[in-house]
Amino acid sequence: MYMIMAERKRKLMSRKVDQKANSESELVAVSKQHKLNETVHSVYFSGGQTTYVRRRLGEDFFSQPCVALAKAFLGKVLVRRREDGTELRGRVVETEAYLGGEDKASHSAGGKRTERNTAMFMKPGTIYVYPIYGIYLCMNVSSQGDGAAVLLRSLEPLQGHAVMRQLRAARRKDGARPLKDKELCNGPSKLCQALDVPRHFDRRDLASDPEVWLEDADPAAGDARHEVVVEAPRIGIESHGEWAKKPLRFYLQGNAFVSVVDKVAERGENPSDLNCQTLCNHT
Repeated sequence: MYMIMAERKRKLMSRKVDQKANSESELVAVSKQHKLNETVHSVYFSGGQTTYVRRRLGEDFFSQPCVALAKAFLGKVLVRRREDGTELRGRVVETEAYLGGEDKASHSAGGKRTERNTAMFMKPGTIYVYPIYGIYLCMNVSSQGDGAAVLLRSLEPLQGHAVMRQLRAARRKDGARPLKDKELCNGPSKLCQALDVPRHFDRRDLASDPEVWLEDADPAAGDARHEVVVEAPRIGIESHGEWAKKPLRFYLQGNAFVSVVDKVAERGENPSDLNCQTLCNHT
């Protein structure tokens, strides 16, 4: 009888150990999945009541021709997670396409490859950060097409306004007036300052980087597919002849966070002598 009781006790203890191990394995699996979801998704709160789960955009999104990608960016949400865990968010409202090759205004014009523009020739979704005037930065994202990339010109701030304001103020003169929300990210270098985008983000992958990524559109901010997209000449490239006139800047009409409004383009009176065939391969 003693031997039978001992055997039953041993089997019971063994069953409990197995159950505990299975439970721990399940917890580990759930934990891993939770971390994955944290990396791929972010949560919005609209009016403090509704929760929206955001989908991180991956390689498929970025693998588009340059003009198509520049337009597809509009309405999407750029997210920057800082070292302290703070997340800054802004809705993309303005972009520019740089086609490479024949595009005289592109850093990769004529297929020229340098140490500086290497990211433009890397896989779609690669971040290209370069300095201007020696002190400011601009953020671009590579697309399909050899040396083609999209410049992110302006964002509509969605989250982290106070931090963005501090980051922008650090680069301004003492005593300068406080910035309005619409002035935080309404320009490519302002965007980089407000989101704390550093030079070493160059050549990172926007589809997988843990510190900066792109999310699907926030329903609370509107659907860009139902907004009018203005096609206008790019900014600051006046010295590049006919390419300075081509409508390769795209922005959401009526959005207060756009850097420069082009009334002529909005009226459909763009004087560009654009050869449609030139852009068809990039659309």
